[in-house]
Amino acid sequence: MTGIVILPLVPLRESDSERSEMTSQLLFGELVEILETRERWILLRNLADNYIGWADRKMIRVLTDADALQLIGSNPSCVCIPLLEGEDLSSGDKLTLPGGSKLVGMNGIELKIDNNNFLFDPILLHQGTEKSGERLISLARQYLNAPYLWGGKSLLGIDCSGFVQVVFSMCGIQLPRDASQQVSCGQLIGFLSEAKAGDLAFFENADGKITHVGILLNSHQLIHASGWVKIESIDSQGVISAQTGEYTHKLRVIKRIL
Repeated sequence: MTGIVILPLVPLRESDSERSEMTSQLLFGELVEILETRERWILLRNLADNYIGWADRKMIRVLTDADALQLIGSNPSCVCIPLLEGEDLSSGDKLTLPGGSKLVGMNGIELKIDNNNFLFDPILLHQGTEKSGERLISLARQYLNAPYLWGGKSLLGIDCSGFVQVVFSMCGIQLPRDASQQVSCGQLIGFLSEAKAGDLAFFENADGKITHVGILLNSHQLIHASGWVKIESIDSQGVISAQTGEYTHKLRVIKRIL
């Protein structure tokens, strides 16, 4: 079975309990494959990035086979600002969507959900589909000072790989969910001095595992989610804390996606 997310954000958990760790979030308009159904919970796979986790079943709408087939083959618009607010003019209901949401079934500036027709500002919807390092950095800067949240993918809380994934999705590029998966994408860049705006820098822990990622502004600065989304200096060793001047993350590899 296929389902669709019709709430702005849905927590994806490690197990079928509200006390379970949140490992990621589902964004409005994302399609999911339902793998297992329990009384209150469903195990699902996000069709965008193949990430698997548990969600409260009432937060996911099950689609008919015909609707699923139509939506899977569609090319929805992506929300390219951190928060987009729409209003149902008949009822006054509000719908605020996080950046990266998929506007599935959008007709011009109107989005229909059940009997509600939400209207959005057309200026905010025409963001273009430019794929460039400068465009990526412009989108990434919108998240400056967003707090760090493990598993988060929104302005109100975001982790390092969620930040990278959402920003790239705004440019029409779908990346895997975790940094350890994202590192397999793109072209290897041999030296930091060769880095360009929009390249990804990956960092390793003491065991040599990829545990962190950020977006390079140039060969000596990056924007990343560490405590909060911020811009810090980087050299061939790693990230240099703007607060203490000490190294906080050990550089492993640089990859170019664009």
